[in-house]
Amino acid sequence: MTTATQTLRNDARVIGLIGLGHGTSHFFHLLLAPLFPWLKDEFALSYAELGLLMTVFFVVSGASQAVAGFIVDRVGALPVLLGGIALLCLAALGLASSNSYTLLMLFSAVAGLGNSVFHPADFTVLNRRVTTRRLGHAFSVHGLSGALGWAAAPVFLAGLATLFHWRIALLGAAALAFAVLTILFIWRDLLDPGELSASVAQPTRREENEKPVTFLRLPAVWMCFTFFLISALSFGGIQSFAPAALRDLYSVPFTFATACITAYMLASAAGLVTGGFAAARTQYHDRVIAVAFTISGGTAALVALGGMPGWTVMPMLAVIGFGAGLAGPSRDLLVRAAAPANATGRVYGVVYSGLDIGLAISPPIFGALMDNHHPGWVFALIGAFQFIALGAAVGVGERSVRATQPA
Repeated sequence: MTTATQTLRNDARVIGLIGLGHGTSHFFHLLLAPLFPWLKDEFALSYAELGLLMTVFFVVSGASQAVAGFIVDRVGALPVLLGGIALLCLAALGLASSNSYTLLMLFSAVAGLGNSVFHPADFTVLNRRVTTRRLGHAFSVHGLSGALGWAAAPVFLAGLATLFHWRIALLGAAALAFAVLTILFIWRDLLDPGELSASVAQPTRREENEKPVTFLRLPAVWMCFTFFLISALSFGGIQSFAPAALRDLYSVPFTFATACITAYMLASAAGLVTGGFAAARTQYHDRVIAVAFTISGGTAALVALGGMPGWTVMPMLAVIGFGAGLAGPSRDLLVRAAAPANATGRVYGVVYSGLDIGLAISPPIFGALMDNHHPGWVFALIGAFQFIALGAAVGVGERSVRATQPA
């Protein structure tokens, strides 16, 4: 076997294993939402109380993600990644045995803590174990696996709850997490990022002597954080209230409106695959994001106007989803360009905490628009957030280009 073939095989294995873990993370994002009807009856909860369980998950995940990045850089990505999956397994077992709202809240927080490790650990492993020319495809698969995790959760959990019981569904989720944990442990030698690959430069003596928080002084890091926060606000609007807004704005059946969101997700997955090839062929990742978000943001603004035939809604949502997916791999490579070689985990931890914060605060914003009967404003704001995020991405790209040019 040639060295090139062996390298390709190792890269594919690493990408697949990390994708499996990331899909599990996204599966657990929706661990409780598909079970809300059963939990509401079992514990006599309001929708606000059920929604608070999701908020707790994302708040804990966002607050812990930056800390997880520091731990990744200190003790290594592999033990942190395995520990995170173990916490997800523990959370599912705890939720399955909960007999009070307080315990549901507690184990939602445990699940959020487990979820916090994935982005800093995943991207540290990918950046250090995958060759540079395949990183665009690696980030594409990483995003695609997350989308598949989101898609699998409602079918898996609601299906088991319908056939058996909601507690059985949560036990099934725990078994799934344990299976993934076992697979990653068996293949742990491939995922140990202790030895840097050709995709990561060795830190200089100056970088080795820098304080652990020095990277926080880099404007590009905070611009990346802003980009993730604002783009998550946009996606949160799609995820939470887009079906209801489409129903009110275009007078289409709710089932059709929900199918439009499915079209968004499928097109987003196609965009992620396409975005991997686009990211591999250019170093101007901010330009890819600019094109993608201009298309999706402009289409969202078009949806906000209303007045078009109802059948046009599904293809327009697909265009929005494709643009969002197309930007994904370039987005992750943009963060990589902003990260010092010795601070990968910390940078990804801080930057991706913006994603969780955006997903935590987005529902109240869009919910207020729906409560005040402004469904068109939902899509107007989705588009506006994408255009604002576009500006942040271009700013990061310009700083990255200046940083690589000779003085």
